[in-house]
Amino acid sequence: MMLLAANFGIMAVDARDSQTKQRIFRVWAQAIASPVQDASSRAGGATSGLVRKILNFNSTADENERLKQRLSEMELELKSTRGAAIENEQLKGLLSLKEKTGYDSVAARVIARDASVWFNTITISQGSAAGIALNMPVVTGGGIVGRVVAVSWLTAQVMLITDEKAAAGAVIGQLGESGAMGSVRGLGQNGLLEMRYVSGLQKVEVGNYVLTTGQDGIYPPGLNVGDVVMIKEGTPTQSHQIYIRPSARLDQLEEVAVLLYHPPQRPAPEQTLPNVDKGKNDKR
Repeated sequence: MMLLAANFGIMAVDARDSQTKQRIFRVWAQAIASPVQDASSRAGGATSGLVRKILNFNSTADENERLKQRLSEMELELKSTRGAAIENEQLKGLLSLKEKTGYDSVAARVIARDASVWFNTITISQGSAAGIALNMPVVTGGGIVGRVVAVSWLTAQVMLITDEKAAAGAVIGQLGESGAMGSVRGLGQNGLLEMRYVSGLQKVEVGNYVLTTGQDGIYPPGLNVGDVVMIKEGTPTQSHQIYIRPSARLDQLEEVAVLLYHPPQRPAPEQTLPNVDKGKNDKR
């Protein structure tokens, strides 16, 4: 029986198709194995594609990280370049102060700022050791910054012109030629100055420049204050309400100069004493 089964098996394996002459057993085996092979091939292809995608993703992520790093470096370089340009501009302005004002000055760096929004006070890196004293004017090449309100041996504190307690005598237009004179004071929160006491009869326009008059006993005459940016027209009996943007870049201060300026002493008014002898003689 076993021999019969074995013989039948051999005949089945060796049986061939009459037309193609292929072994029938191989054809059946390939037909049965084909779906399995196809599924296996697809799974292998999908796995291979997934691996490629993972590798590509990792490569893209690495490239993005490198690009982000380079972008960050370029941003730092740009900020550094801008900072250097601003500092160079400020230094050039400071170097020309002697020629512009005629006064000696002490250059100083800003080492601290007030914590308020508009930085109404700053601390500078020079003090009484360099000859700085209270109420000396602080300027940049662009214009006035403020005045010294506290001084130590090595540092000084400066109240910016935008502080509500700051003020300066000013004129709109050329000093000695314009009658639009008044006083500027800080507004504290918006970075602007307000000019008061300018007669409503005076012609004032947006864009007019404003200079110091020297009448406040702090700033010498002829320093830049700023430009007129807004006007509320006055009347013949009411003064203009004028707003000025400071010409010094108070939000970008790195280097300043303290003018070693002492305002001229005003002569004391003469007191006329009565002539006692003359009075006696008249009585006689």
